[in-house]
Amino acid sequence: MGTIGRTLKKLNRNKTFLLMVLPGAVYFLLFSYLPMPGAIIAFKEYRFDRDGFLASIWRSKWTGFKNFEFLFQSEDAYIIVRNTLLYNFAFIVLGTVLSVIMAIILHEIVSRRWAKIYQTGMFLPYFLSWVIVSYFLFSFLSVDRGVLNQALTALGMERVSWYTEPAYWPYILVLVNLWKGVGYSSVVYLAAIIGIDKSYYEAAMIDGAGKWQQIWSITLPFIRPMIIILTVLAIGGIFRADFGLFYQVPRNMGALFPVTNVIDTYVYRGLKVTGNIGMSTAAGLYQSVVGLVLVMVTNAVVKRINKENALF
Repeated sequence: MGTIGRTLKKLNRNKTFLLMVLPGAVYFLLFSYLPMPGAIIAFKEYRFDRDGFLASIWRSKWTGFKNFEFLFQSEDAYIIVRNTLLYNFAFIVLGTVLSVIMAIILHEIVSRRWAKIYQTGMFLPYFLSWVIVSYFLFSFLSVDRGVLNQALTALGMERVSWYTEPAYWPYILVLVNLWKGVGYSSVVYLAAIIGIDKSYYEAAMIDGAGKWQQIWSITLPFIRPMIIILTVLAIGGIFRADFGLFYQVPRNMGALFPVTNVIDTYVYRGLKVTGNIGMSTAAGLYQSVVGLVLVMVTNAVVKRINKENALF
């Protein structure tokens, strides 16, 4: 049997698994790999041509790294990069810690019925759009009718103009992001915890280990590879920001730009003003390349420490 025959035999034997991954493979092929040649727009002064998109790319003037200067030579370059990195760092660290804690708590709930109710309640915010979340938050922070300001007034305190005070928003954005995303992440860790063989816990109980000792000596070591892999992948997106979170939730208030303006919102506003598609493409390419480098470096560090926990 030749190489082709062996390949076909393997494909036939694994056809069920291949069909399972087919939708994801098609998605990445259409929306991630096929558009890759379009990254050349980042190095051109893109101008639309009546002959079509490809003709527009081909006939546009080559500008080299001029489009990248928009990010690095602007007055806000330091602010948007700082905000993007610090927020994502907080999201990764706090999100991982809280997700693991919530997964362990859900696993330790004796009543499976209540555990499912809590899990569903935590998972629900993940499906809400940022537009809905922004209005939900506005009902709390509105100067005139916001719940928080009404509570402050009832206590004899002055109202706070939340949408003009930048000092509060680093905490608000972090809390809102955690509220929306921790439930989804905890389900992933909960699935890993459920997969741990129960005999380990039974043996630990026979040896007199308490719940905290079981969690520290069994649960955390078993889910450590999952934590590391998800953290490495998250680091790859540390230069990307959730546009909806930073644009919709602060309601695009100019007074809050020093603490809410990130690379994605900055590029979007610049695109609205200038219409420079090449600039926005350059920003996306910059984020992707830096993310790839960070994933490779982080994975190399993990691999040097423990090869079994590395992503690849």
